[in-house]
This record gives sequence, structure tokens and C-alpha cells, in this order.
Amino acid sequence: MKIPIANVYYLLCYAWGHAEERESVSASEAGAFSHIHDLFGQVLAQGVFRLVHQGLDRGYREVREDLPGVRGKIQVSDMATRALKARGRAACLYEELSHDVLHNRILRSTLGRLLRISDLDPNVRGKVRMAYQRMEGVSTPRLDRATFRKVQLDSNRRVYRFLVSLCALIHENLLVDATDGTTRFRDFREDDARMWKLFEDFVTEFYRRESRQYRVKGQSRIDWHEPWAPAEEDLVHLPLMWADVLLESEERRIILDAKFYGKSLDGPFGAKKLRSGNLYQILAYLRNRQATRPDGPRHEGVLLYPVVEEPLAVEVRLEGFRVRARGVDLSRDWKQIHQDMLEIVA
Repeated sequence: MKIPIANVYYLLCYAWGHAEERESVSASEAGAFSHIHDLFGQVLAQGVFRLVHQGLDRGYREVREDLPGVRGKIQVSDMATRALKARGRAACLYEELSHDVLHNRILRSTLGRLLRISDLDPNVRGKVRMAYQRMEGVSTPRLDRATFRKVQLDSNRRVYRFLVSLCALIHENLLVDATDGTTRFRDFREDDARMWKLFEDFVTEFYRRESRQYRVKGQSRIDWHEPWAPAEEDLVHLPLMWADVLLESEERRIILDAKFYGKSLDGPFGAKKLRSGNLYQILAYLRNRQATRPDGPRHEGVLLYPVVEEPLAVEVRLEGFRVRARGVDLSRDWKQIHQDMLEIVA
């Protein structure tokens, strides 16, 4: 299931909670790229230009230096060990305000890594190189997952938070060939597990941002109903039930479960049937949440699939519950996807 590059970018913007950043690249511009790393390079370079124009973040960093005078704290033991006093110098420890802070290092290091991709679009390469040069004075350490976990950015640094998330994704998918040292970008659209997670996060954040009629909760636990639940000490052996999205209003309660398959309909001998496991799962969610929370409108279920090849719109009644299977065609124009997503819960 190859989703167009532009639409993958929009999915990421929503999934990361930065839907406003989707406007930084037009659909026509994004659609013109042959590779997804070209789009990411363009977005990262433009983001850095924007930060440079606003003023890069600065922070205090610790500096150790031997000086002819005194600055900050004198490291007495260090001076004695290295006999610095005889040479007329002092071992000083002081703090210096600098652009060389962790999140700037991540941006510049990632720009440098993008420049090593041999098939990077020439125009994008020029912008990435210019962005790299504009961050002169910022160091470029080797990045790993632990580096990204150390980043702490408050809600006021939205652009930084978005760009660091993009850098983390680039870092995870850059591969270095051990034989010749060349760098290439792995197209993560071929990774079903990653795309499933991305689709789930997109669906949750889309409705959280765009739906005005519902209270939206992501990853909500559903308890087992008391009459057929085992003893408390045996609950550890039961699987936990987590609904991807709950949408609630005074008139409706919807349990939505996002699925990601190449084919939403499946069956033996080419039969076009809904996946039985998906139906059993959503029915279990409906039964138990209705039983544990009976006050309010009756729950209904939605199985939401990404569809690229064929439309999907199925509705059935199971044990008194309305259950729908719907597909959203991720190959369509984004405005149409936006409209389809809202119609699903209308």
C-alpha cells in the first residue's frame, strides 16, 4: 500500500500533534518529489531557515578552559595536578551562552546526514547545505535514540518540537551500507507495523483537532463486565482491551478501532468478507463498555481501514449494536480525505 508522499507528510503532521505544519509545504510541491527523503529534506531546511530568521535558541553550556586570568570557578585540584600556577594559568569552569544546545545539534547533525544521501534531489541538497551552513557554530555529535530522549522542549517551541520529531524519523530510517559507506533512506511506507501505528495516531489526533461535536479520547481502556469476568486474581490472565478512539457526545458514543491492512476485505477463495477477528474485537469492546457504562446513548462501533484500491462501506447490526466498517482512501486529494474522515462520524 503506497500512500502518496504528500499524504504521508500530512499523516505525520497530525500524528505528532502539529497539524498546522502541514501548510508549510503545498500538496503540489510535496507531490513533485520522487522520494520521501526529498520532502523531509525540504521541510527540515525550510524549518531551519524559519528558526534562523526568528533567532536560534540559546542556552548556557559548561566550559572548562585554562586562562591567564580568572573566570567563573577555579578548579584548584586540577591546577595542582597539572602545575598550572607555575605557568601563570588558572583552570576555570564557567557557563557560556551559546547556540550549541542539544536541539540545535540534532537539527544540524540531521542536515549533515541528509547531505550523505547520494540520490537526494539536487535542489533540495542545495537548500539542506545552506541550512547546515547557517547553523555554523553548532556542533554535530553522533545521534542515537538516547539523544532524542534527552530533548526537553516546552509547548512554546512548537516548530522545534516538530522538527526534532522529523529528525528522529529521519535518523531511524537512514541506513549506511557497510561495504561502500553510502547512505540511503529506507521508505518506511513499506513497514506495515510503523504505518499501522502512524495511522492510529493520525486518526486519534485528527478527530481530537477537527471534530467539534465530540469529546475525543485516545487509547481508552475498556473494563471487562462483572457477570462474566473471572475472579479478581485471575484478571491478570485476560488481555487488556484498549479502544483506539472514543468519541462521545450527548447523542452518540462511538468506539472507533483503526486497522491497517493491504486488503480490508479478506476470505478464502477470493471471498469479500470483513475480517472475523476485527468484528469479534469491536463487538467485545461494545458489549463490555455498554455493560459497564449503561447510562447514555447505546454505543456503536466503527472499524476504520485505509483503502487505496477499493471503496469500503459496510453496516450491520450485531446484538443490537450498530457496527460499521469504513475505508478512507489515502491516495485521494487531502481535502477529500479530510471530508471523508468527518463524514465517517457524522
